Amino acid sequence: MLYLVSLLACLQSPVDLTREVNPDLLKDVIGHLSSMPNRNTNNETLTQAAEYIATQYRKIPGLQVEIMKYVAPKGSRVPVEKEVVEVVATLPGETDRRVIVGGHFDSINMQERSLDAIAPGANDDLSGMSQAMEVARVMAPHKWKNTLVFVAFSGEEQGLLGSRALAKRAKAEGWKIDAVLSNDIVGNSASLNGQSDKRHVRVFSEEVPPPSTRGLPAPSHNSRELARFIEWNTRGKIHGFEPKLVFRRDRYQRGGDHTSFNQEGYNAVRFTEVFEEFTRQHSKEDLVKYVDFNYVANVARVNLLNAASLANADASPSNVRLDPKQAHDTIVRWTPAASGRYVIYWRDSASPVWQKSIEVDATKGEAKIVKVNKDDTTFAVGAVGGVPVEAK
Repeated sequence: MLYLVSLLACLQSPVDLTREVNPDLLKDVIGHLSSMPNRNTNNETLTQAAEYIATQYRKIPGLQVEIMKYVAPKGSRVPVEKEVVEVVATLPGETDRRVIVGGHFDSINMQERSLDAIAPGANDDLSGMSQAMEVARVMAPHKWKNTLVFVAFSGEEQGLLGSRALAKRAKAEGWKIDAVLSNDIVGNSASLNGQSDKRHVRVFSEEVPPPSTRGLPAPSHNSRELARFIEWNTRGKIHGFEPKLVFRRDRYQRGGDHTSFNQEGYNAVRFTEVFEEFTRQHSKEDLVKYVDFNYVANVARVNLLNAASLANADASPSNVRLDPKQAHDTIVRWTPAASGRYVIYWRDSASPVWQKSIEVDATKGEAKIVKVNKDDTTFAVGAVGGVPVEAK
């Protein structure tokens, strides 16, 4: 009987797993942590919050939980250089390739400008941190090809300090990160001016910038294609809810933890609610009573669906290219990173999202798309469930 349960766990589809997301558990975590006076990165309350988060992660069987330490340098929001902590929970897979899901748990009150000012930070960003924990709870009982990492970042409000520390650590230790799903402010479905959207969550992504005019290499990542994959992979799978792609790094005059990983060359995107209520952010009014827990649960389902796909994907192909010869059909070629099946995606050159796809044998490293003209069309190739690589 135990073997049967284990087998069923391995075979359960990502769509089935989304049904296990529990809004009440999200509410418990957000309610507990937002009841603290604040979680300012400069204060002991941050460490207390990290210990609570680590304890909750340790209750999930199979996770390896670390309270990671790093140094927050003196700056405009850090009066004195100090050692601070954040939480990294790892679910080992069969490979050392990793998928990261996270959100920050520190909070700040920018209206009163005091380190001790009340800052519940329920939406910014316990909503993002808690949904990552819920994704971990649902995914942990199952076996995955790739390793999953769930992170509660700190120091975000002081300039992305925690995410930068982890991204630099990942680079120094040679982590193979396929995707970073960063969630920041994902708990509000309406603003006070009457705008409301319970059906979408924004996904911010940026293209690789052109090489620096000073001759320095530009960071190399595939974040825009990660965003397109999330839209394609989620389409029609979560009732009444879907991603809304925004082709920008972030909102104006704002920043998030995904950027720290982009800057180190990793694929990273940011999830954020559609209509933010700015008057509550960074203030004592960011309260648990304003959080829409069904909305947070749907954001968790989007994260879960895509983390599960990425966690079972083979490595992306390389050297993806088109045969340049004039023809009514299009031949796509690539260098496979693994045996098995790959997916060819294509879209009209003016379309922001993938429109069609076909699975092919990966070992051949070549496929013909019949009666599709490459002059009008953009193509990409990806492992099944993995981030596509655009053909050049």
